[in-house]
Amino acid sequence: MPRPRLGTRTCTAVIAATAVLGSLLAGALPSAAAADEPAPVPVDRFEGEIPFAGPPAEGIFTWGSDADDQPQLAVKERADAPEGAKAIEGTYDISGWGGVSHDFAFDKPAHDWTASKGIRFWWYGQNTAPLPPGSGKRINFEIKDGGANGEASELWTTSFTDDWEGWHLVEIPFSDFVYRADYQPVGGIDQVLGLNEMWGWALTLPTGAPGSFAMDGMELYGKADPALKAKVVTDAAVYPVDEGGTAHVKVSVATTGSVPTDEAVTVDYTTEGGTAASGKDYEPVTGSVTFPAGTASGASRTVAVATRKDGSAESAETVPLKLTVTGAKAPAETPQVVVNAHGLPYLDARLPVKKRVADLLSRMSLAEKAGQMTQAERNALKSQGDIASYDLGSLLSGGGSVPTPNAPEAWARMVDAYQLRAQATRFQIPLIYGVDAVHGHNNVIGSTIMPHNIGIGAGRDPKIAERTGAVTAKEVRATGIPWDFAPCLCVTRDERWGRSYEAFGEDPALVTAMETVINGMQGARNGKDLDRNDKVLTSAKHFVGDGGTGFGSSTTGSYTIDQGVTKVTRQELEAVHLAPFAEAVKRGTGTVMPSYSSLEIVGDDAGPVKMHANAEMINGVLKDRMGFEGFVISDWQAIDQIPGDYPSDVRTSVNAGLDMIMVPTNYQDFTKTLKDEVTAGRVSEARVDDAVSRILTQKFRLGLFEQPYADTTNLDDVGSAEHRAVAREAVAKSQVLLKNDSAVLPLKKSQKVYVAGSNADDLGNQAGGWTISWQGSSGDITTGTTILAGMKKAAPDATIDYSKDASAGTDGYDVGVVVVGETPYAEGFGDVGNGNDLELTAADKAAVDTVCAAMKCAVLVVSGRPQLVGDRLAGIDALVASWLPGTEGDGVADVLYGKRPFTGQLPVTWPASEAQLPINVGDASYDPQFPYGWGLTTLTGTPGGGEPTLKALTVAAKVLQATGHGTSPQARELVGKARLIVQQKIGSDITEAAAKPFAEADHLLLTGNPSGAVTKLIAAYRAG
Repeated sequence: MPRPRLGTRTCTAVIAATAVLGSLLAGALPSAAAADEPAPVPVDRFEGEIPFAGPPAEGIFTWGSDADDQPQLAVKERADAPEGAKAIEGTYDISGWGGVSHDFAFDKPAHDWTASKGIRFWWYGQNTAPLPPGSGKRINFEIKDGGANGEASELWTTSFTDDWEGWHLVEIPFSDFVYRADYQPVGGIDQVLGLNEMWGWALTLPTGAPGSFAMDGMELYGKADPALKAKVVTDAAVYPVDEGGTAHVKVSVATTGSVPTDEAVTVDYTTEGGTAASGKDYEPVTGSVTFPAGTASGASRTVAVATRKDGSAESAETVPLKLTVTGAKAPAETPQVVVNAHGLPYLDARLPVKKRVADLLSRMSLAEKAGQMTQAERNALKSQGDIASYDLGSLLSGGGSVPTPNAPEAWARMVDAYQLRAQATRFQIPLIYGVDAVHGHNNVIGSTIMPHNIGIGAGRDPKIAERTGAVTAKEVRATGIPWDFAPCLCVTRDERWGRSYEAFGEDPALVTAMETVINGMQGARNGKDLDRNDKVLTSAKHFVGDGGTGFGSSTTGSYTIDQGVTKVTRQELEAVHLAPFAEAVKRGTGTVMPSYSSLEIVGDDAGPVKMHANAEMINGVLKDRMGFEGFVISDWQAIDQIPGDYPSDVRTSVNAGLDMIMVPTNYQDFTKTLKDEVTAGRVSEARVDDAVSRILTQKFRLGLFEQPYADTTNLDDVGSAEHRAVAREAVAKSQVLLKNDSAVLPLKKSQKVYVAGSNADDLGNQAGGWTISWQGSSGDITTGTTILAGMKKAAPDATIDYSKDASAGTDGYDVGVVVVGETPYAEGFGDVGNGNDLELTAADKAAVDTVCAAMKCAVLVVSGRPQLVGDRLAGIDALVASWLPGTEGDGVADVLYGKRPFTGQLPVTWPASEAQLPINVGDASYDPQFPYGWGLTTLTGTPGGGEPTLKALTVAAKVLQATGHGTSPQARELVGKARLIVQQKIGSDITEAAAKPFAEADHLLLTGNPSGAVTKLIAAYRAG
């Protein structure tokens, strides 16, 4: 799914080769200051004065897409060092992305570089043969400005090529740096290079082959360019007005550090160019404004542009207001007044959507249609004006692509600013903005973070699934976003997969049962609720088979299973992987996203086919057979994985049935290539028209033409107590009690409790990946309640002591609670074998051993998938699968202290060893640690009577089934009683003979066969 990629960007830098090193004075910095310039200011001498250390301390550190991609660094003595006695050296071999940073200390003020012209440093060239300029390896160099610190700042980038041998001086004026468009740590701040708040620098090194580098003597040089200290800005770039209205363009002067202007600033303005006719569509305007020397930063003047009304139906027309600036930097682009489109049938909300689509489509050019089929990552925009220049149909925020501050109000403002740009297009077709809100509005600090899907599946409650979807939709739409890349309908068949937690479970029947989340998010199946301010368009993903990829089949980087090959029979494809999508289409999902993975059907002899190229599945099964009427959106840069060159990727994917392509950065090439393919006849105009019609249909249904901007009515509900109460209930229902000897749980408020383990008091760990950032992170990353804090709230008068590593004394406690598990990850980075396994950490194992040896203990496993605990199970009194509960640790405390009973059931089989994987309900050989569907309860009054009671329940189940109530709550309750009887009989002695029918019973119940479920449970009872 959508996520940030740290890529490279090419731009021009000034590179100066120096004279012989022997002419340098010993210990001198790269060059002496000219007579009229200030002395150079050292940044890094690389003599060891700056330690190798990570944030928040001052230091130089490396980073990369995985451990192997992080460069190796050392400061070494060199006889040829241009400055001092040492230089920094590094080696690298990068497959994904990687580089080096120096962050200044977070607890000290940012550095002020406003007095200097630029930055320069010595670079040791690695080329042994003469090369023409620009032909060597390209190195990206970045500086960091603004924000709270070096990891929450803006990146400004330039690049140079390593074309020489030996030491050379690289000189880069600050005017050469451009705002990095493909990635910003906090989503960008103001896109103004604030040299008064500098937090450090970074190198992004080349990929694809091993390399080495050396640097020395980095310093600031020269005298600042006055144009960098003041600039003229307008309050907007686009000013839409109805025909006959007047636009008011606010022109302001801004200075670095908000100081008064050094000199007078003059702005000459005139209306010229554009598509509107001067004197006919608007009154021409010409004039000048002056800001005298000493003018306060932020001072402004207003220019009025009046339009004329002629009454005829027209598309939108533009009136550029050209600004010529003296004494400051001019605005990056010319502001435009836009006379709104009016009188055309597609703008008439009273007409049926189908007629509106047909009218608009008939007016559009091929370029406009290609733009509608394009989705770009917002940080990839070379300028925001490209939204109109390329007629882009959609933007997205990849994981962690957020505004500053990362708050709900800022999200709404950000999305509105992008929507404003779309108003400068001929037909003012609004953007459809998308985001991965996969367990709540999880990119936004302060939002309600739900349990991941695996926990929702454990809850087995379609109503709570629907309610979590409704809360998520309300929070997402409140921030101006009408489209959510959720839910994931994958059926996880191998828990070594790093995306296991994105699945509701291993059983397609369970996944299908939880698809009520679609209606919670979208409302009515016919789409009539989509224009509400609390509903969003959904995206059923990933079509089809992403949860069935074989271990070792992936060819993506170091991934072992994610994005690999799903090899199945047609029968298994239909029953396991396609079934959830058939249900999603019935529920009216608005979009479908194909999988990165490939599909290989046994017996077809066609080999693996990338799903983004699979016309049989997308056109044939999804659109034709299932009758899907929404549009198909690609995954992040996924068409690039199709074999062949880029034009082949484009035509293959579009002809296979993709309607919109998440490019996500290369929107210029994609739109050009698609137009070329249509012109050449390799993609038909009919296929393009079908795609655009599908996209426009959803935009009209969402009401975006009438209300493109955020309706912030519900903004105060983001992260509200009411929403968190829904999440808290979902958390409580997700908790699966696997073992409970001696009734250790629920805890009593009178008990003295010893709490330990890595995940007891870590909000980031309990939320998991896809939380605030793509991969997630440990610590207090957002607003919420940890499990430990929840316990203290649940029993405020109890003694509850915490020792993370269980190093504190254990005497005198009644019971221990050890909360262990995983740290966050997402996608292939979480694959087992890619730096991950299913074992608890050594520290967590030690904490379990220490606490459980000293007292009765309950162990909670906070993870996205089962963890191997079999070797310690005998010493554990109570074991709970807590999954990834999100921000509401109160929900865990609710079941620990008995406010709510444990009712959750395993959504996946809990293996006894990794060697058993893959292991799933229905397998011929099935002997797990705990079977699918297992879940003890702390409800009182477990039914007695043994087999006679089970037989009586069978009769009742048959009646329910015969009367069409096989999937009713009554049927679930009846089979639940039978399950509790069986679990009580089996106890901790779970044999293969009992596990297999037990697991199959839950599958039968979910498919509407409660009588068959009870029959299976009787078999498990007899084997127990």
